[in-house]
Amino acid sequence: MSAIRIAPSILSADFARLGEEVRAIETAGADLVHFDVMDNHYVPNLTIGPLVCEAIRPHVTIGIDVHLMVEPVDALIPLFAKAGANLISFHPEASRHVDRTLQLIRDHGCKAGLVFNPATPLALMDHVMDKLDLVLLMSVNPGFGGQKFIPSTLPKLRAARRRIEAARAETGREIWLEVDGGVKVDNIADIVAAGADTLVAGSAVFGAPDNDGGYRNVMNELRRNAAQASNS
Repeated sequence: MSAIRIAPSILSADFARLGEEVRAIETAGADLVHFDVMDNHYVPNLTIGPLVCEAIRPHVTIGIDVHLMVEPVDALIPLFAKAGANLISFHPEASRHVDRTLQLIRDHGCKAGLVFNPATPLALMDHVMDKLDLVLLMSVNPGFGGQKFIPSTLPKLRAARRRIEAARAETGREIWLEVDGGVKVDNIADIVAAGADTLVAGSAVFGAPDNDGGYRNVMNELRRNAAQASNS
């Protein structure tokens, strides 16, 4: 399995000082900034758009991982690519033509990801493996931060990992397997052991007490627990 990546979600950050917050997670060792976009239509919440992505882009050198929870999705893809996104993922239910939407993301110079809600079956990914750079499994129902991890995500992760490894054996493609929702210090090892290599953590990072003024302590603990699982 590829190296473990940790992507703090700014959904749980202090929006009054967002530039400082993203700089702090990069300093603490984050691999990506996870950027949750909600439209109060596909999901029952409203968050942030391309202008915020553009605003934080100069504050970090690490990649921005944009998760679009919007419907329809295609019109926003060029805007986020222009705003500085490096990876854009979306839910298949939000696109009329999943293959075309994946290609649209790639045509705009970004890596492309497909997101599966807890009750969404994995079979769809089998038909678009040639355009996937990332598969994201939601381990909560999308819409709000701070939810508890859904345990049935673990067998689903193992099934997704088997599909990804089969594709890699056949084509050599590297596809990341990301998990978003309820990732904590005490469950990250189980999540990594089930096959995840990219972990979104929101409240676990931004809600953690850290006396050094950053997020290094909790990031180190997350990475240490994840590494133990990946090496076992």
